[in-house]
Amino acid sequence: MAESPAVRTAHTFELTAAERDEIRALLDAAFDGDFRDEDWEHALGGVHALVYGPDGALIAHGGVVQRRVLHADRCWRAGYVEAVAVRADRRREGLGHRVMAALEQVVDAAYDFGALSASDAGAALYGARGWQLWPGRLAALGPAGPVPLPEEEGSTYLRPAAGRPLPAPKSPLAFDWRDGDLL
Repeated sequence: MAESPAVRTAHTFELTAAERDEIRALLDAAFDGDFRDEDWEHALGGVHALVYGPDGALIAHGGVVQRRVLHADRCWRAGYVEAVAVRADRRREGLGHRVMAALEQVVDAAYDFGALSASDAGAALYGARGWQLWPGRLAALGPAGPVPLPEEEGSTYLRPAAGRPLPAPKSPLAFDWRDGDLL
């Protein structure tokens, strides 16, 4: 049996232009052309988990970036998972789990909790790893004030960072504003 490829973690600033281009190409292919420039922007500025095949080609990626989240009377530091993808011909080999394990280490060491918005296809991976569907309301802190996000309810997952509690669902989570998809 072949040895599993290693997972490399690197901050965006450590990636070469060629590596960023390769990540973007993987994401464009994995999301069937539905990965926009705003989505790419959301994936930058944090820590990337990268898996390369034996031929040196990128086969899996995920990133975690900081988001500020207002909940009740506290502003939390959330590690927000972005741009998780596995090349189509390498799916169902556990690479998504390996990428998530690396990102969860970052969340445990640097954030109050992890958060992500799951596609229908990705929800099973996150649930299997212990991520919990957020049962409360969601919002974003827009330029003109809070913007409710009812369409994101039912697809947003949280994971406590090591030894830390999750926010209680009695109050909404209000994420910082950004261009494109808010979650």
